[in-house]
Amino acid sequence: MKIITKAIALETRGDGDLVNITDEIVGQLKGSGMKRGNVTVFVVGSTAAVTTFEYESGLIQDMQELYERIAPRKKRHHHDDTWGDANGFSHVRAALQGPSLTIPFDAGRLLLGTWQQVVLAEFDNRPRRRQVVVQMMGE
Repeated sequence: MKIITKAIALETRGDGDLVNITDEIVGQLKGSGMKRGNVTVFVVGSTAAVTTFEYESGLIQDMQELYERIAPRKKRHHHDDTWGDANGFSHVRAALQGPSLTIPFDAGRLLLGTWQQVVLAEFDNRPRRRQVVVQMMGE
């Protein structure tokens, strides 16, 4: 078995930016030459997350509205009292969504559904430079 670790660097707009990173992951997998195994996708940081959904404008808006209902930006969060950075909501959202996911691949292709894309969810209240770790394990 082979393990290859790569990274994707990207700039986000902050404030609920949802970024489709599927093509970058596919490119990393193709470059690895691996045919079957698993890809783990992990975002470094505590105010962003990784998930999958159909990346289209209506669902993007639905997801942003869902996150606002779950952890409202304007609600007082105890984290804000600790650091004064007014991003407690972003930590809550990221913790609920999670920093990583694992995707199987076979014949050199990610086994995603037809309308399923890998999405970086930026929850911080400001633009950020993010590093997404892509670790491929297989043969």
